[in-house]
Amino acid sequence: MDIKLFYDRGTIVLETNTPLSVPYFFKFDERIGKFRALAIYYPQTLRYFSGKGYKVVDKVLDLVRGSLYSRLKLRLRNYQKEALNRWLERGSRGVVVLPTGAGKTIVALAAIEYHKCPTLIIVPTLDLMDQWEVKIREYFRTTIGRYGGGRHDIGFITISTYDSAYINAEILGNKFKLLVFDEVHHLPSSGYRQIAELSAAPYRLGLTATPEREDGLHEDLPYLTGTVVYRRSTKDLSGRYLADFDIVTIRVRLTKEERKKYRELVDSYNRCFEKYGIKLKTIRDFEKLIMKSAINRELREALLAWHEARRIAFNARGKIEVLRELLRKHRGDKIIIFTEDNEMVRRISEEFLVPEITHKTDSEERKLILRGFKNGDFKVIVTSRVLEEGVDVPDANVAIVLSGTGSRRQYIQRLGRVLRPKRGKAILYELVTSGTKEIKISKRRKRELGEDSVTDKPANSKN
Repeated sequence: MDIKLFYDRGTIVLETNTPLSVPYFFKFDERIGKFRALAIYYPQTLRYFSGKGYKVVDKVLDLVRGSLYSRLKLRLRNYQKEALNRWLERGSRGVVVLPTGAGKTIVALAAIEYHKCPTLIIVPTLDLMDQWEVKIREYFRTTIGRYGGGRHDIGFITISTYDSAYINAEILGNKFKLLVFDEVHHLPSSGYRQIAELSAAPYRLGLTATPEREDGLHEDLPYLTGTVVYRRSTKDLSGRYLADFDIVTIRVRLTKEERKKYRELVDSYNRCFEKYGIKLKTIRDFEKLIMKSAINRELREALLAWHEARRIAFNARGKIEVLRELLRKHRGDKIIIFTEDNEMVRRISEEFLVPEITHKTDSEERKLILRGFKNGDFKVIVTSRVLEEGVDVPDANVAIVLSGTGSRRQYIQRLGRVLRPKRGKAILYELVTSGTKEIKISKRRKRELGEDSVTDKPANSKN
């Protein structure tokens, strides 16, 4: 009995003239009188019918034509070789977790070189599209396409943003055999996941420093890309492959006025949350609160109080003075200052006369600042969140985190900015406000990361 499979707008359609049992992921489409499944199930479909002895006429893939030749020999470190081998052993599917600066891109290039097949690389930003294209041209001779930033070119290796790949998922779904998801933790979101679900590509490689998501959707990665096949931490690689590092937590006290206002705000929203039985333990709890606050004035005021209390803790006045001392101590070092919001970025930029980078900074100005930082024209830059991911940041050896240390991913990304291979020791300072939830968040995150050697000191001690 012959079975014909073909691709249709992100799905695979099964044609047969004889009734037969089909895998659970196929559903009968009454509109066309045939069975249909998401394209992600293409490999399982082939295994299922081949295993039952059926002859399969496979018309699913319509691959980009072309070739790939090596220009430059890829030199993999031991752990990169291990990562590649683990991925290959799992059928060329899975997620590789390595710290920022550890060379995840090289692992992906080695995977591309191994298979020499049409490849789609999905990245979160236009900056990363540029960086990937530079690397591909450095190591390979092939045609390179770009999907994003106003371009829709398809090459043997095509680089796309998540946004463009999502919008065009039905078009791209059968043209590539290998998918590379850079910063793969973005993939499980409700929209982006369709890039994986509507693709028939049998080979999939996810890259990230932190696969975990606060909403728990990382649990869908085994379905979308394959399981985590290899994982190394900053501690595993520091010293030999990455800079050795210290983490110093400095506790800062609120002023009398700040402490009074903070307590009033906390008491206010706690009373309201208790009244309505609200507990903020997960990101989903917070999303539910936002939805309820749209129709409940008390909850709206409680949410505003929560935001203001958080702002007071994150932007405590004492942090500016500690920052002043740290900048004096590390005069001559290359320093990146991270804050939670643009208000604090502007305050630091104006008070210490250092360049600022926020989401409002246009591309050309950002490139100018980063080039000046790389060349040593600027020794210090301050940013909110835009340098944590998707931007090639020149080496720094000191990171100072004034606020926003709660997210595991955010913390690891910031630490990674000072852990690139270099001589000497890197250091990350995090400034947390005593008597606030910022302290609890910092301690919880350290337990999660197993940071048992972090130095914790009050601000009035010698730095």
